[in-house]
Amino acid sequence: MVAWLLWFPLRLLRWALALVGAVALLITAMVATPLKRPPELRSISETARAVDRSTMPPLIRFPARDGTELAYRHYPALGSATGKIAILVHGSSGSSAAVHALADALAAHGVETYAPDIRGHGGSGTRGDVAYLGQLEDDMADLVTLVRNASPGEPITLLGHSAGGGFALRVASSPIGDQFARTIMLAPYLGYDAPTNRPQSGGWASADLPRFFGVALLRRIGIDCCEALPTLAFAVPPASARILASTYSYRLMRNFATRGYRSDLAAVTRPITLIAGADDELMLSDKYADAVHAVLPSAEVKLIAGINHMGVVSTPKAVNEIADYVATHGAAGS
Repeated sequence: MVAWLLWFPLRLLRWALALVGAVALLITAMVATPLKRPPELRSISETARAVDRSTMPPLIRFPARDGTELAYRHYPALGSATGKIAILVHGSSGSSAAVHALADALAAHGVETYAPDIRGHGGSGTRGDVAYLGQLEDDMADLVTLVRNASPGEPITLLGHSAGGGFALRVASSPIGDQFARTIMLAPYLGYDAPTNRPQSGGWASADLPRFFGVALLRRIGIDCCEALPTLAFAVPPASARILASTYSYRLMRNFATRGYRSDLAAVTRPITLIAGADDELMLSDKYADAVHAVLPSAEVKLIAGINHMGVVSTPKAVNEIADYVATHGAAGS
């Protein structure tokens, strides 16, 4: 009996240590899997390259709360100013340059427009990474403060394209959402569980799922050592690292997205609109209305015929229609 009392706890301890070791090896193997980059998706790069950027204003910088100098472009309202302001967020991998055509159209329609390089992109911060989950919301709050210091009373419309559309929804459902009179999602990536997704976003993005879940498991047990590792790669052109973020770290991948489109939509308190191209090759645009209205029936969903994913922020037909919408739908409830 005495021998059993000594032997049994030791055996339990040995099994427990073996289990912990096996789990540690499994997580290590998951985190160590290499991230594979997909080949260039020409429909994205060619549409983006076709935009005339000769009128694009230079980058301006402002200090975020952590002292990092973040970049944005400012488009003053032209012609008859509407008294409305827009903050326009680009999509995954890109920068403010990717939404120049729409920013230019907004300004031409009398809407003063700010187009930031979201941290981790373009001229803002470390390419492909952020310091912590939630930093992008802090950055947006700092940008809103900058805008409000210059224009205390004008209504602000928040627009976001693709992954930036998902991030715009995240912001709209957050404590700073009330700063915006309206949020407009443009061909948004709503999240991994949305019925609007094509497989691998139509060939645009490739996630390292073993590494993602390995890092998520480590985070769950309080270990944040690996959140700077890349977990998402994009189908960008070769040798484009000077202007594009070819990969996202775990924490940027998580932050530049919805928390979950259903919960975010349910938390929105101001008017929200979704606009997409009917010919979107990354998203199943005909499924947007059902997905959004199942949670938020009051949301407006509009499809523009003959427009693909990048075309919604690039082609004259789309940008003029969207700019006109913003110019005439600035105030809450309008």
